[in-house]
Amino acid sequence: MVKHIILWTLNPELSEEEKVSVKQGIKEGLEGLVGKVPGLKDVVVNVDGRLASSNCDVMLDSTLESEEALKAYAVHPSHVEVANTKVRPYTVQRTCLDFEI
Repeated sequence: MVKHIILWTLNPELSEEEKVSVKQGIKEGLEGLVGKVPGLKDVVVNVDGRLASSNCDVMLDSTLESEEALKAYAVHPSHVEVANTKVRPYTVQRTCLDFEI
């Protein structure tokens, strides 16, 4: 099993209302990939409860069957569509940590 964790910072030019909407779109889009992308076991997108000490806005915590499944996930058309329409247009920084569990 592999954990795939991403932290994003939203574009600071977004209004607070836009940030709420963008976060919800990211959450719904990525969590909706379970059952569509082979090998993707679990996805939790954290968009609420951010403390002032944080330096990012959104966290993806996902579990995949294997490193091969992670590689396939990265290029799967459903994932690419979510990334290109709900994530990349609204984020300015991405940090990733992948590891075996």
